[in-house]
Amino acid sequence: MIRAIAPADRAAWQRLFTDYGVFYETQFTDDVIAAVWKLLLESGSGVDALVAEQEGTVVGFAHYRSHPDTFTGGRDWFLDDLYVDPDARGAGHATALIEHLADLARAAGPAGTLRWITAADNERAQRVYDRIATKTTWVTYEKSL
Repeated sequence: MIRAIAPADRAAWQRLFTDYGVFYETQFTDDVIAAVWKLLLESGSGVDALVAEQEGTVVGFAHYRSHPDTFTGGRDWFLDDLYVDPDARGAGHATALIEHLADLARAAGPAGTLRWITAADNERAQRVYDRIATKTTWVTYEKSL
């Protein structure tokens, strides 16, 4: 089952978010975890979250945001973070999270595109993404501030 994140999800989300950081070789400080949690629950923060449940247990999350799309005049959607507990992988949770987000985007009005990035070596995730989306030729840059 896919649903919006709720205050009662804090412990499960924090465990998964910490594991997500480990996967990407990042150790989130307590301050970062608290700040992200606040963003996810704060109406109007610009960042929202979905969770995947399996037998009543939160096993995955998707953090996302939307902004105006200058190519269509509608909304553009970005999936910031997607993570599923390794013990729950292979059951379709990642696909369900992305499809649920796509449905939310369509229901919100004229939608541009749902985009996301992943690490070049995250081959397992790319196998999922290749089935449900189009890999682009765009190159991503980042500048630390």
